[in-house]
Amino acid sequence: MAKLDEVEAELGSIGYWSDGPAPETTGTFLVVPSEPWLQFVFLPKARAWLDDGAPPKRSQFGLMALRQYDFHTTVDEALGRVRLLSQFDELAETEPTR
Repeated sequence: MAKLDEVEAELGSIGYWSDGPAPETTGTFLVVPSEPWLQFVFLPKARAWLDDGAPPKRSQFGLMALRQYDFHTTVDEALGRVRLLSQFDELAETEPTR
């Protein structure tokens, strides 16, 4: 849970945290960890996984973030998110089932 708090703090520290409502969607599933997706989809779902004691057996959010931000060039401000999401992946995959 602390790792998710770090992701949330990172989004806030770089100005990507929104105090407004979640953006409306057209039903399209976003597969890349964009900042709104991280805030409104990933963080709530990841917290629910941990609360339920059922983290994913395989997690690649860090890899998805790396691919998003390294598509054309490395975005320095994204490196913190990539690192934190990769650490979440490692924790999720090694977390014993409760």
